[in-house]
Amino acid sequence: MSNMKIIHKDQINPYLLTADEEKAARTKHRQNKQQLTVPRRPHWDSTTTPAELERREKDSFLRWRRGLAELQETKDLLMTPFERNLEVWRQLWRVIERSDLVVQIVDARNPLMFRSEDLERYVKEVDARKENLLLVNKADMMTAEQRSVWADYFEKEGISYRFFSASLAKQINEEYDSEGEEEGETEEEEVVEEEKEEPRIRILTVDELEEVFLEHAPIVEDEDPEKLRKTQIGLVGYPNVGKSSTINALIGAKKVSVSSTPGKTKHFQTLHLSEKIVLCDCPGLVFPNFATTKAELVCNGVLSIDQLREFSGPATLVAQRIPQQFLETLYGIKIHTRPFEEGGTGIPTGEELLIAYARARGFTKTGAGNPDESRAARYVLKDYVNGKLLFCHPPPADPSIDPFDFNKGLYDEAHLPQNRRAGASFGHHQDDDLASEDLPLVETGEKSHDLDRKFFAEGQGSLGHMKTPFHLGAGAAGALPGGKHLSGRKARTMIALDNNLSPEEVRKAMGGKKHFKGRKNIK
Repeated sequence: MSNMKIIHKDQINPYLLTADEEKAARTKHRQNKQQLTVPRRPHWDSTTTPAELERREKDSFLRWRRGLAELQETKDLLMTPFERNLEVWRQLWRVIERSDLVVQIVDARNPLMFRSEDLERYVKEVDARKENLLLVNKADMMTAEQRSVWADYFEKEGISYRFFSASLAKQINEEYDSEGEEEGETEEEEVVEEEKEEPRIRILTVDELEEVFLEHAPIVEDEDPEKLRKTQIGLVGYPNVGKSSTINALIGAKKVSVSSTPGKTKHFQTLHLSEKIVLCDCPGLVFPNFATTKAELVCNGVLSIDQLREFSGPATLVAQRIPQQFLETLYGIKIHTRPFEEGGTGIPTGEELLIAYARARGFTKTGAGNPDESRAARYVLKDYVNGKLLFCHPPPADPSIDPFDFNKGLYDEAHLPQNRRAGASFGHHQDDDLASEDLPLVETGEKSHDLDRKFFAEGQGSLGHMKTPFHLGAGAAGALPGGKHLSGRKARTMIALDNNLSPEEVRKAMGGKKHFKGRKNIK
């Protein structure tokens, strides 16, 4: 019996992979990554008619689609829901053809998930003089140590990269506009000074990013020597990685609408950034890439949360990745997990997290009033995708980097909202899921305070203790306010309560009288 271990089926999520299965899937991904391609535009020249070009493009696109479908079927691989609209890929082709530097914008929390290696190869195929740059956006979500580890990986792989934060740049722009030029410059200097010793991991300012664009772009002479040719910068990226926000930060005003809905921008746009740079914004599209589970795609923001039907998988990933104590402190909840002796693992399940959250927020299902886990999942998953719950994937390495050690610097008081930092003590939680920053505080007036003083005994906390029984005014005093006496059955009931008797005993003591006034001595 000592070798037996209880394993509850709810501890194993059917929508997720075991550790061994995920390891095998990652190995298969590495073996087949060269087959993850982007569609190529067929060769054309001045003699090619529009009809011929359109036919060639459709034929090339169909061959590409068949190749990926065969890869999924024969190798049993899960892929991202990549873009299947030929018109969107045509916009990408045009952006690549006219750009001197193609910038892939990726999310710092999982850069390789959003990077397309084959796109970089295609850029070189179009013109060997063109260059690639990987812009790691949302870098402020990472610690300096995490950026350093990723910088080592990028340099080892020969990847041109830079760290940037569109939200940080936007904040600086707003402070610059509201507080004046002098204070705005001070903010930028503070950002630069923060990582002065490590330029390779510095989060670039807007001005520095413009300089990087010019530094990495090749020098291309224009056909007209008298006309100044602007450097063309193509910006490419998945929806939700912050591409439009990056452009807005660069422009300094909202020239491109920001949306988390894939495909909002249908055609590429050109924006003149300065006298030397023109930005070319490609519609956001999802490149073909491998994934282990659909839950992973949800957590990476590739699949829509509002259209989600199965939430237990992604919720379990959140519960596994974010430490329990941090979740409890952030949300003001207490997650009740199964004890070790009953088969618990020490890590909350997605169900346990969602039940605790739903109870604290009052999310219940109609009918039996059970916790509404589906509604809770939408809030928790959106917090994860938006960065309120932080988890950054480490780069692939040999030996592999432990994800929990890689992220341990993200779960301290500094990463809590301001209203949660005061007195925050990890491991000490509120009582029974009742604390929540979402629960409103009700202001009370003098009448409420008077009622509380009469009903609640002093020094008893939130437990109700009556100073005077509710019937004392009628039973002991024999009268209601205003001098009106009780009579009949009501009077007998009050007398019975005062003397710990039954109403029947009082009636017999009163000689069976049905109607009387006042209080009789029945001893």
